[in-house]
Amino acid sequence: MPVTEEAIAKLFVDWNNALQTGIPDKVVDLYASDGILLPTVENGPLIGHPAIRGYFVHFLENKPSGKIDERTIRIGCNAAFDAGLYTFTYGTGAPPTAARFTYIYEYDGGRWLIAHHHSSKRPK
Repeated sequence: MPVTEEAIAKLFVDWNNALQTGIPDKVVDLYASDGILLPTVENGPLIGHPAIRGYFVHFLENKPSGKIDERTIRIGCNAAFDAGLYTFTYGTGAPPTAARFTYIYEYDGGRWLIAHHHSSKRPK
């Protein structure tokens, strides 16, 4: 089944909505079982659900919400990537974090999963 840029863009919305639940397992469920996370505020790589979950247990304590500032989406055969800039705000009142991102998605078992997620603070 062909996929659209809009469908790939919605995967970030789904991920951000999972963050809003505050439940780490809701976020982790969006990653491939052998997914890789290079997180913004911790050393990585974090590989697999247990390691990724550990990161989100702490990250979600800040009540984060992401907003895409600019992006480029590319679609291939059973793979897609979404890369650009995003900004996180926090329900705890912490200052916003401006960051760069790359999500690489793979189509597996009838759904798109995050195979690789890199996030890093934008240089000043």
